[in-house]
Amino acid sequence: MSTNHNTIAFEGHRNFRLRLILATLSGKSVKIIKIRSHDLNPGLKDYEVSFLRLLESVTNGSHIEISYTGTTVIYRPGIVIGGEVTHNCPHSKPMGYFILPMLMLAPFSKKKFSILFKGVTNANDDTGVDAIKWGLLPIMEKFGVRDCLLHILKRGSLPDGGGEVHLICNSLIPTPLTIHAIDLPKFSVIRGVAYCTRVSPSIANRMIDAARATLKPSGCEVNITADVWRGENSGKSPGFGITLVAESKKGWRIVVENVGQAKTLPEDLGELTALQLMTEITQSGTIGRYQLIMSLVFMTIGKEDIGRIKIHKSGIDENLIYALRDIKNIFGSEAFFTEDEEEPNFMILSIKGSGFTNISKKVA
Repeated sequence: MSTNHNTIAFEGHRNFRLRLILATLSGKSVKIIKIRSHDLNPGLKDYEVSFLRLLESVTNGSHIEISYTGTTVIYRPGIVIGGEVTHNCPHSKPMGYFILPMLMLAPFSKKKFSILFKGVTNANDDTGVDAIKWGLLPIMEKFGVRDCLLHILKRGSLPDGGGEVHLICNSLIPTPLTIHAIDLPKFSVIRGVAYCTRVSPSIANRMIDAARATLKPSGCEVNITADVWRGENSGKSPGFGITLVAESKKGWRIVVENVGQAKTLPEDLGELTALQLMTEITQSGTIGRYQLIMSLVFMTIGKEDIGRIKIHKSGIDENLIYALRDIKNIFGSEAFFTEDEEEPNFMILSIKGSGFTNISKKVA
């Protein structure tokens, strides 16, 4: 249980997961009030309640209070213990909604993380499992988390899901490494995966052909694989989607993904995703927008040293500002933005680490 009796108060449902993760890492209690208090259906959604259950299952000593209307949550964190867990995700959110915050906790656990997620693997309203596997895990390596794996056992498309994904984190570290990423990476290879479940395998090839044709003028090596799922492992619903990743030789990644909707042509989806990747490369610094929030959390809980990353000015949006405010409220760490003299469209974001130490880790 947290020894700090000063509970930090927040309003609204924005950054719900981030606030709880920051509270767990810092050991500070939080109270979130006015959660959708003016909506027709006020209070917590089913996926937020499910996330609270998941958080409870990977920690020991956590105390969660939810008000009668669901508009207020009080969370007193325990210690992160990890272990083997099976979590059934509601179909209202894809698994990425639950996997992403677990990646921020897994390296600082008492035991190794082994979580089996069941539900929807990809959807347009949150990060898909392919984007996490190809875009986020390599960035975690930059912070010293080297042995984190994501195995896709079954695909599950909307609306009925049926997918299974196994998250394993064998890398338990006391503190993340300090990062200095101020040189823009040069991307030489574009990889990707086009998947389909319970539809014709030709749909994956049509997405790949359209994406390759769009990416050809870039001059990069393009390697997109078809991932066709059949039978029991293909989930309960038909669906298709594509994830593209630009890689640099130093291991930096920029990732973009899309999921096919009703009446979506595979060719249009492949072309759109390729164009979005080109846009994302021009509007991302060293770290893409997908990876930015997780990178900020690792930088905040790093050693008492200043970490720096280069970001594009277009990345300084409402989501980033709110995330930095929450980090300041819980950890007291402020971010500083300085103009990049060589690149006028870019800023250097600096954060001093809070000197966090993994108290959950077993002492050798």
